[in-house]
Amino acid sequence: MAAIAASSPDAARPDGSLDVRLAGSGRVRFILELFGNSAYFPLANVIYELLAEGPEKYIRVPDPYILVVAATVQAVALTRWGSAPLRRACGNLVGPAVYTLIEGALEGVRFFSAPHHLAYWGFAAVIGALQGARLRAPAAARAAILVVEDVVRASVILVMYVLFEVATTPRYGDPAVFLADPSHRFVALAVPLLGLSVGLADLTAQRYLSLLRSTAAELRRYAEFLLGRALLARAVDDPARLRPVRRERAILFIDVRGFTAWCDPRPPEAVVAMLARYYVAIEATLAPHRPIRVKFTADEAMAVFEETSTAAAAAIDLRRAVAPVLERDGLAAGIGIHAGPVVEGLLGGGSVQYYDVLGDTVNIANRIERQAGPGEIWISADAHASLPARPVRDRRAIQVKGKRQLLDVVRVD
Repeated sequence: MAAIAASSPDAARPDGSLDVRLAGSGRVRFILELFGNSAYFPLANVIYELLAEGPEKYIRVPDPYILVVAATVQAVALTRWGSAPLRRACGNLVGPAVYTLIEGALEGVRFFSAPHHLAYWGFAAVIGALQGARLRAPAAARAAILVVEDVVRASVILVMYVLFEVATTPRYGDPAVFLADPSHRFVALAVPLLGLSVGLADLTAQRYLSLLRSTAAELRRYAEFLLGRALLARAVDDPARLRPVRRERAILFIDVRGFTAWCDPRPPEAVVAMLARYYVAIEATLAPHRPIRVKFTADEAMAVFEETSTAAAAAIDLRRAVAPVLERDGLAAGIGIHAGPVVEGLLGGGSVQYYDVLGDTVNIANRIERQAGPGEIWISADAHASLPARPVRDRRAIQVKGKRQLLDVVRVD
């Protein structure tokens, strides 16, 4: 269903708010990108240089702050660029590029002689390549690549640990000497295995998240059938706003003339096919007018609007749109409009509820529609009085079921 007009005090937020809940806001995606990917190596680099130079000296130099900027810029870029394979691969190089440009300008050629600076580029290139490959790979391969990616990301700690040990004790540059130390062997084995464990947990979480999102999308689709997008967004944002309350609404009814007689000789499949075309035409026509609620009952449709002028404009467009759809089957529709107070909100019991409008206004609009002939639009005189100048084809007084007094109605073009 169409969204509620933004000018209304009762209007729901755009249905995009529900999309944000399912897909995640830009801020959430940025935070996940920053702490789940872009900040890994910069954080390890900060710890490396902090221990190597000492806290008092290190906080006075620009290095840690440049690393923070590099990680943040990369996270922003990857958040905005989306998930195209090439963009993911190149986006992971943004951090080391920013770091190299700024730090290289300050340190000159000396910057490139530091192994941990080059390691930043190496890990960024490998992780970017893995992320790009994962987006292009089939499902089975994606799972394996995700685990490998987490192992590589965990290996950042191992590599930086090795570089730190070699920088402080040059003899550890010999792999045999390095691995002769039991603590080194422990770290060399534990870090990749922890990365594998994290990768398997990440894979399970990703699969579960995918299942939750697909389930939420299906439930959303079914909920939109019953509520419409605008009302569903309203319910998700603030369920209390769907409580039954008294409001002023304009009610439009449209009904096919001679539908029952037309159905008698035809199989149910033919009737359903005709109604499907009829429903599609109504939905497409009403959408630009932003109805609050649209409800179909066999060949009858009800639309609820905030303004009578909107309902009248929708009625004229509706008559024009459904005429060719119904003419192919020798049918036509009549339309009736009335405006006034209704009770609007979720109605029903504890476990089965539906959003609807009830009240005398609805009943009168329905009675007016039943008085309309094929291709005619009738509106109550009271509702018509609130409209801008509009041509009047006819005026009459009709008997409304349950009412003692006749009701003045106006036929409009």
